[in-house]
Amino acid sequence: MTQAIQDVTSAISRRGFIRLGTMSAVSVGLASSTNSIEAQDNQTAQSTMIDVPFNRVDPKIGIIGVGGRGTSLLTNLLAADAHVTAICDVVQEKAVHAQALVTKTGQKPPTVYTDGDHAFEKLVSRDDLDLVIIATPWKWHVEMAVAAMEHGKHAAVEVPAAGTIEDCWKLVDTSERTRKHCMMLENCCYGYNETLVLRMIRQGLFGDLLYGSGAYIHDLREELFSDHGEGLWRRTVHTERQGNLYPTHGLGPVANYMGIQRGDRFDYLVSMSTPQRGLDVYRKAHVPPSDPRWSEHYVTGDMNTSLIKTANGLTITVMHDVSNPHPYDRVNTIAGTKGVFADYPPRVYFDGQAGGEQWGGIDAYKEYQHPLWTKEGEIAKKLGGHGGMDYILLYRLLQCMREGLVPDMDVYDAAAWSAPSPLSLSSVQNGSAPQKFPDFTRGNWQKRSASQIATQS
Repeated sequence: MTQAIQDVTSAISRRGFIRLGTMSAVSVGLASSTNSIEAQDNQTAQSTMIDVPFNRVDPKIGIIGVGGRGTSLLTNLLAADAHVTAICDVVQEKAVHAQALVTKTGQKPPTVYTDGDHAFEKLVSRDDLDLVIIATPWKWHVEMAVAAMEHGKHAAVEVPAAGTIEDCWKLVDTSERTRKHCMMLENCCYGYNETLVLRMIRQGLFGDLLYGSGAYIHDLREELFSDHGEGLWRRTVHTERQGNLYPTHGLGPVANYMGIQRGDRFDYLVSMSTPQRGLDVYRKAHVPPSDPRWSEHYVTGDMNTSLIKTANGLTITVMHDVSNPHPYDRVNTIAGTKGVFADYPPRVYFDGQAGGEQWGGIDAYKEYQHPLWTKEGEIAKKLGGHGGMDYILLYRLLQCMREGLVPDMDVYDAAAWSAPSPLSLSSVQNGSAPQKFPDFTRGNWQKRSASQIATQS
């Protein structure tokens, strides 16, 4: 990739960025399809946040939550020369450790907020922050993101952004009313394979797209039963919900491939779950009979499979299983009239390719590597962070703010990609009945024609 192409990424608009082939998008409650439609119809139309650029600024950042995930994000932010001025965590030791990481880079010590569950309210009320990053347990995401936007800050929230349809609308409405962006930090959209395949799709290699698949299959049993980190709260969700608890890692990249919210949208979903077995089996083998965790009753089916139909007739399969032995797998499949890509391991098959009906590797398609990976890939890989995707995600977010660009992923993506979780709960509860997606864009997805995500020649 030439230096000229690398330099382009620092000056392109969002539309140009998409044409280069990166992301085209990128409380427990049951929401029935009826409630979803009512929630949509009851909203007061406001000015859309679609294609609204950031005001150009080198952002001052506050971070809420600096446990394992938040500290990893902080490390990547600092590597991208981000200015971190405030940190909040309910555990003082974690906040102080994060503060030390910032000062080691030569920055002034960020102010630390550790005084209880609502200490974040003091952070978001500061008048010297531009962006608040939220890396806390799921149940806090909406409250914290709304508070940030209400106080004039953009919000970047970990996945999933919301757990109910009502909360999805709350994020959309608040973003539109405050004119502040709310982005979900869906790092999987920025992976090397995902961005490479997206460029191949945009240049027509797969023909007309037909179907895709995404998943979050990850053996989390040890972590779920641990007494630290996500083990302190994430297992509890398995006693409360029966559906797909965590859809966005698999769904986000496929939504990008298909141009969801940009000429197409999710229409309806059907979902079904296997029985719950894995956590009971693991508890029996690893938890002493006297342990209070034996009083817990797990209800989440081990494997949830949901099928989404889009307005243009495409289909997406989304799966979730964190309770059984299985190699990590996001599936990440996209197929069209000319060929198919499938991940884990990454492979492609194109109509008429040499070798007959045999998968081919993706190394032959390095010419489609995204310029962000060409420019920043080495530092991304050195930092780690899910293979480098974390750094690319944060580097790009900072780039958009510093250059006054439109964010790659907006509040409508955050809402639509989070919605399959509550919709799957409703579908499973109602015998796999179809559940309609609200149109969080209020019809504006139709105004984003295919030409807006056309391949740059």
